Amino acid sequence: MVTPLKTLMGFSVHLNVQLKFYNLPYKKGQMVYREGDTSNALYVVSKGKIRIYRLSESGKEQLLRILNPGDFTGELALFRESIHEAYAEAMSNTDVCMISKNDLQEFLLKYPTIPLKFLSELSNRLETLEKQTTRFTTEKVDARLALFLAECMDDGEGSMEIELPMNRKDLASYLGTTPETVSRKLADFENEGYIKQKASRKIEILDLDGLLLV
Repeated sequence: MVTPLKTLMGFSVHLNVQLKFYNLPYKKGQMVYREGDTSNALYVVSKGKIRIYRLSESGKEQLLRILNPGDFTGELALFRESIHEAYAEAMSNTDVCMISKNDLQEFLLKYPTIPLKFLSELSNRLETLEKQTTRFTTEKVDARLALFLAECMDDGEGSMEIELPMNRKDLASYLGTTPETVSRKLADFENEGYIKQKASRKIEILDLDGLLLV
């Protein structure tokens, strides 16, 4: 199990360091928080997965990211009074460590280098969100999907075989399209010889250069 202290410190837990937190269990489909809720705590996933998403005025879902063990959300509450601007939903039976804003701020005062980790994480998220927004406005669906597959390959340290980090429904939401379109585009890529679908989430990249030219 991942503890919030391991996440915050970036290394193993020191027994002489105390950080007050609450273990909260969530069942699959249960909401951790909703858009508009007051943001006054940091949530660290210790087991399971959480999906962060927004809803448009028409009710269309846009997946922003998926949190795995060790990932956290709610960090903006550390810097200013705020409300949640998205929804957080447990994708499976999930355990979350909740650290109140006041307790965490007191902890950070004792370890002033830790806020740099939050700033680094925020920078990474802003970069990802900027890429996502740019693709929605400038790229067609097949190009968005091709770039996503290429980035998954980077996450796999150069391996030509990748495992999608989410199911087709969530991938479609993340790319701003439908599950049917994702399945059709993957089939098109396979027919063109760019990829080979080996399982529901496992894909082998056969022609990266060709894939990136779609």
